[in-house]
Amino acid sequence: MTDTILRKSIYLKATPAQVWAYLTDPAKLAIWFHKPNAALVEGDYEMFGAESGDKLMWGKVLIAEPFTRLEYTFTIVPMGDQVSTVKWSLEEVPGGTNLSLRHEGLPQGAEAFGLTLAIDKGWDDHLARMRTSAHEE
Repeated sequence: MTDTILRKSIYLKATPAQVWAYLTDPAKLAIWFHKPNAALVEGDYEMFGAESGDKLMWGKVLIAEPFTRLEYTFTIVPMGDQVSTVKWSLEEVPGGTNLSLRHEGLPQGAEAFGLTLAIDKGWDDHLARMRTSAHEE
């Protein structure tokens, strides 16, 4: 069985520093994703629903190289004890930034496919909100 890996890539009319803020700053994360209690730096984190306040995801930031690369483990309740990894890379391009996402280590098998579909759609929705907000700045 091969690993399930989600890959996304978007172009943003924003500098790598501005995009980095969307990936690490609690106020910016709350706009498009979930809200941590502190900025994402190497070490443990938890993220909460911006409106509900419920704990939605948690893990550990493994790599935080400002403006270029962010990696963290990712767990949500439906995954049980399974831990996946989210890897972001930022590349400056003329006029903005190319932001790439690689989400790997997702649960395997036919019974987990519904969760994979939900996470895939979730990333699409989250990235669309990031794009909208970044382009309004």
